[in-house]
Amino acid sequence: MGPLDIRRVMGALPHRYPMLLVDRVEELIPDRSIAAIKAVTINEEFFQGHFPGRPIMPGVLIVEALAQAAGVLAVESLGLAGSGKLVYFMAIDEAKFRAPVEPGVLLRLEVEFVQKRASVCKFAGRALVDGKVAAQANFTAMIADPPAA
Repeated sequence: MGPLDIRRVMGALPHRYPMLLVDRVEELIPDRSIAAIKAVTINEEFFQGHFPGRPIMPGVLIVEALAQAAGVLAVESLGLAGSGKLVYFMAIDEAKFRAPVEPGVLLRLEVEFVQKRASVCKFAGRALVDGKVAAQANFTAMIADPPAA
């Protein structure tokens, strides 16, 4: 499946500014993998305090960006767009941070299915800057109905 623009990404994810961390999808192979982009800019709110004088994207937000890319992969692969189902983080394993992510880069998010079931999926992901791994993690997510209002 070819590129997905921000409208299609927003159709797959419930996240909105400032928590939407996927700007576009470059490639999506249903039931297999996704390659997405997060444009990291100095305008991100977290750079005000992390860290003044040496802005670095927090590792937890890099992992969240990977999880959001995985959410798009799961929603598109399982045909859940418009269903109201949500993809909830359940576990993060073996997270490693290899290099700082600074403003002005395109963070490439590569995620693949490790295991896919109807309600629980496992993923392996890595975030790259200029082809070099900045972070990697394995994680598990659950597909479920949104909480009752």
